[in-house]
Amino acid sequence: MARGYWVAHVDINDHETYRKYVEGNGPAFAKFGGRFLVRAGRYEVVEGTTRERNVVVEFPSYEAARACWHSPEYQAVLKYRTAASIADLVIFEGYDGEQPA
Repeated sequence: MARGYWVAHVDINDHETYRKYVEGNGPAFAKFGGRFLVRAGRYEVVEGTTRERNVVVEFPSYEAARACWHSPEYQAVLKYRTAASIADLVIFEGYDGEQPA
């Protein structure tokens, strides 16, 4: 089964409030098997644009990724992120097929 992913690009305008989001989102991610693959590390924009913070969270499935977003646990802390930042977040289904040779 293909995994699910959240890919987010975030500009933060209130770091103190955003910190409440970061400190509170762990239980939702843990409940749905989410784990960070990228969490605001170094990056280089080689084409196009991005925001100041980039995040990739991997889930066991696309369904788990969607369920996490819609869960009461996540929605309870989302208010901190939306109050403190502007974000683009997409939930993707991973690719589990053949790779180019």
